[in-house]
Amino acid sequence: MSMKVRGTALALASFALAAAGCASRPAMTIAPATTPEAAGLVDVRTLVPDIDLDMRYAGANNFTGAVVDGYAAPRCYLLAPAAKAIQRAEAALRAQGHRLRIFDCYRPARAVRSFVAWANNDDESTRARFYPALEKRELLGGYISPTSGHSRGATIDLTLMRCDGSHCAPLDMGTDFDFFDPLANTDSPRITPAQRANRERLRDAMRQAGLRNYPMEWWHYTLDPEPAPKTFFDVPIE
Repeated sequence: MSMKVRGTALALASFALAAAGCASRPAMTIAPATTPEAAGLVDVRTLVPDIDLDMRYAGANNFTGAVVDGYAAPRCYLLAPAAKAIQRAEAALRAQGHRLRIFDCYRPARAVRSFVAWANNDDESTRARFYPALEKRELLGGYISPTSGHSRGATIDLTLMRCDGSHCAPLDMGTDFDFFDPLANTDSPRITPAQRANRERLRDAMRQAGLRNYPMEWWHYTLDPEPAPKTFFDVPIE
């Protein structure tokens, strides 16, 4: 089998697994809350004031190439139980010379709709960085869904940093955040032993804090069990 055909087969398998996960999600109910407080969302920095935030969708450093609708500020909101789990994970990791870097937390439903709209437009300026092996519209269904668990307030995207004194640097995970390719699968056979060890270190830390990994994305974790598995929010981040 050629490398091109093998890569296509792996991508299709990833699409099938992700689509199956989407099919099993509960029906979407948007809560009427209009503020984080009304939704029960808390700013993680009220628990960990110096946690490292790299909130990608509040700026242009993301697969859409622009600030995403609903992200007016680079803040990490989560339901209180999920925020406390991140607080526990961060405390445990700091004792080991590591820290977390957070890319995304609660995601307004309007942001998810904007992802779908982006996948349907003709702008491919970010293709080389985020989806080099796929046509843009192939992202729909497999990687970009009309609903997201992030909108339920208990899912977070993050990576792990190694710290030497006050200096911290992200560990090599094998891909960037939001890289649309089977290489981003947590247990991808294509990553190096060092990259696998880094992913496993992150997964172990999150598991100990009560969060489970989504195996298609090494950066994606959800509190287990979820506090509100049938409720989605569309509160803008301001």
